[in-house]
Amino acid sequence: MTPAGALRRIAFLLERAREPSYRVKAFRTAATVVDGLDDAEIARRVRTRTLKDLKGIGDKTAAVIVEAQAGDVPAYLSDLEERHAVQPLTGPAGELRAALRGDLHSHSDWSDGGSPIREMAEAARDIGHDYLALTDHSPRLTVANGLTAERLSRQLDVVAELNEELAPFRILTGIECDILSDGSLDQSDELLGRLDVVVVSVHSELRATRAQMTERMLAAVANPHTDVLGHCTGRLLVEREQAGGKKQRPRPESDFDAEAVFTACLDNGTAVEINSRPERLDPPMRLLQLAADIGCDFSIDTDAHAPGQLDWQGAGCERAAQVGITADRVVNTRPWGVG
Repeated sequence: MTPAGALRRIAFLLERAREPSYRVKAFRTAATVVDGLDDAEIARRVRTRTLKDLKGIGDKTAAVIVEAQAGDVPAYLSDLEERHAVQPLTGPAGELRAALRGDLHSHSDWSDGGSPIREMAEAARDIGHDYLALTDHSPRLTVANGLTAERLSRQLDVVAELNEELAPFRILTGIECDILSDGSLDQSDELLGRLDVVVVSVHSELRATRAQMTERMLAAVANPHTDVLGHCTGRLLVEREQAGGKKQRPRPESDFDAEAVFTACLDNGTAVEINSRPERLDPPMRLLQLAADIGCDFSIDTDAHAPGQLDWQGAGCERAAQVGITADRVVNTRPWGVG
């Protein structure tokens, strides 16, 4: 394992374990610093004990670099692997997790994620995915640095270049598009038509009346560009940190006619997302059971904002299995472009 690879693996494990963000950032920053050095320079700095002269390298990260450069598994990494080992899922949940080929909801540092597109894609590939949908936010969500039409167009070019390098792994072009108050989507039809995956979500006016929220969601899931209805109730179970370090308090579910909305999803071929983020776990179990009973298809996603969070799909698989959802009803168990 290379020094940069060891540092990134540590950051991945820290993220997965929900360790403080400053700790994750320290290892990711150090990995970026090491990426700028060739093997000879790393060896020279190890030999002369000058690693910590580099901005972004501290005691712990320097120790990891020294051990990895010597061909050893760094002690810090070994300890993390032991303390935060993930127990494999068994039974129906394990079968679902094994069947998943990708993740249809993720964010990069182009909007409110913390990592470059390449790092997100490589992490998804390394945990066994065939594809990852890059679904950064749409323009209206300024707090999340939503992508204007111009920025989204530029992102499409970046993804095309990365796909040439990372093949056969594929980054799917996409967006998490705000559902506006009238049910329209927060991006032009022309751009939406160029994307592989459109996840639609409500991020504003979450306390609208039941009738207003229902009509808004019905219009959005019926839009021909829509592929996935994201975190349908908008609930937050615990406080979470937003971009810029701001705290977002727990939030109750939005009120809408779930039977009508899920029936519209079935009628229009829109998958209902099972959002695996620990602070969301959306839909709640009673609504997930309702969507399953209605006959909807589903997408088990992480809504990952960092590489380590891509390993959160197990929680969604467990919830899906509890209500009897099988792999044939989960769209991201299929090869991309099938079904």
